[in-house]
Amino acid sequence: MIGRREFITLLGGAATWPVAARAQQPAMPVIGFLGDGSLETRRDYLATFLRGLAETGYVEGRNVTIEYRWAEDRSDRLPDLIADLVRRQVAVLVPTNTASAIAAKAATATIPIVFFLGSDPVQIGLVGSLNRPVGNITGVTGLSGELAAKRFELLREVVPAATLIAYLIKPDNPFADSESRVVQAAAGAFGLRLLTLTASNPYEIESAFESLPQRQAGALLVSADQFFDASQRDQIVALAARDRIPTMFGRREAAAAGGLISYGPNFADAYRQVGVLTGRILKGEKPADLPVQQATRVWLTINLKTAKALGITFPITLLGRADEVIE
Repeated sequence: MIGRREFITLLGGAATWPVAARAQQPAMPVIGFLGDGSLETRRDYLATFLRGLAETGYVEGRNVTIEYRWAEDRSDRLPDLIADLVRRQVAVLVPTNTASAIAAKAATATIPIVFFLGSDPVQIGLVGSLNRPVGNITGVTGLSGELAAKRFELLREVVPAATLIAYLIKPDNPFADSESRVVQAAAGAFGLRLLTLTASNPYEIESAFESLPQRQAGALLVSADQFFDASQRDQIVALAARDRIPTMFGRREAAAAGGLISYGPNFADAYRQVGVLTGRILKGEKPADLPVQQATRVWLTINLKTAKALGITFPITLLGRADEVIE
């Protein structure tokens, strides 16, 4: 028979068992996710990232934690946000545009990095090669900048009478120079004049559109920068409709929102690929052993409703090549 004192001692010891058991459980790994925009503008992409992560067995809140940082389209905030995540010693860093990937590489040579960006990571010096990235970094590239010549060609098919095509670019994007060279070469090949306009905020976008009627631009090619195609997408779509200028975008979401036409990688699937790579690294694989992946699909979307409002008739051959036609 257990006496009162022995019972109290036993009860006190039992009360500590759950605490001890919890202390012995390994801590969940932490992913540092750095978005260049905001949760509101990247919610759909984030959902596909989490889906890819789940494909490898990791579910947020169950066996992995995610620390989110949002730059709100301010590239000057990126170094501080990256530094904060490095101080927290996250298991994997996930930067989601070119500037944040460059900042992450500069901040750590030990924490694994899985990037997503639209430009060529070899060309900007992020990795040595796609097949052998080396070091602590790998990821997914949409090669959006390299598709700029094709966008220009498609836009010319839509507006064959245009002799001057405007090109809107964000000058501080790391791939701005290389994409500009591609577009300039495409314009020269077709014997067309190119009007390059720069904008880094909503006010400059408005000013750029105000200059289009004076310059008599026949169409507008928007750079594949996430700032234009995601954060300021609705503004640009609305201005293009107001000024009745045929506009080509780099993301399907812009055409779905009312833009005339878009041609570029399937970004939602690319984010899913980033999630899969992140999960594989959490399971123990090394970034250097994981080749940089390219977005698997290029998506052509045409908005016939917008075309009708602009009085544009798409060539039958172009409609037949479209992956998606919005009516």
